Amino acid sequence: MAQSGYTPILLYGSNTASNVPSASNLTSSTSGVELALNYTDGRLYFKDNAGTVQLLAIRASSTSVVPTAGAIPYGTGTAYSFTAAGTSGQYLQSNGAGAPTWVTPAGGVTLSNDTATASNLYPTFASATSGSVSTIYTGNANLLYKPSTGELQSQAFMAINGLMLNNSTVNASYTLPTGYNANSVGPMTIPSGIVVTIPSGSTWAII
Repeated sequence: MAQSGYTPILLYGSNTASNVPSASNLTSSTSGVELALNYTDGRLYFKDNAGTVQLLAIRASSTSVVPTAGAIPYGTGTAYSFTAAGTSGQYLQSNGAGAPTWVTPAGGVTLSNDTATASNLYPTFASATSGSVSTIYTGNANLLYKPSTGELQSQAFMAINGLMLNNSTVNASYTLPTGYNANSVGPMTIPSGIVVTIPSGSTWAII
């Protein structure tokens, strides 16, 4: 007996090959909300009052599927299946329409000693001093580094302890860029074979 406000559901079902319920059971049946369950392949059909039939579910096989602990369910297109459990630390990678697979993360970022790049690069900074890094920042045009010359450019250098240091020996030949001046706290030593070139209009002040 139906309760007020509820529509009775008619359930079709069979476990014999000669009488297997399918969508046709519903389309040819009387009006009302109905379900048809195919015991052979586990297909569950639903028909609403408008007569629209939908496939609700497909069992993965004729036997119960017991997934491995840690496995992830996915659809094959015709059935439900489960991945392997994977190993600790792996992540699940999509393979498009294929089965997803567990993948071991690649190692850390490879470091290389760049001494040849002649263009300015952006130094990077972490968002934390310990633990996991969530964000990496760059110095944009306010802080640039040129590996081929070792030049570090900044809008301003601030010595928070009050000291700006310079070596008292010029260890490599250097040419001041046009339009730039230099200063050093001396005395300064220029070894044999080392040349400091000062363009016209520029000054190297040793104090």
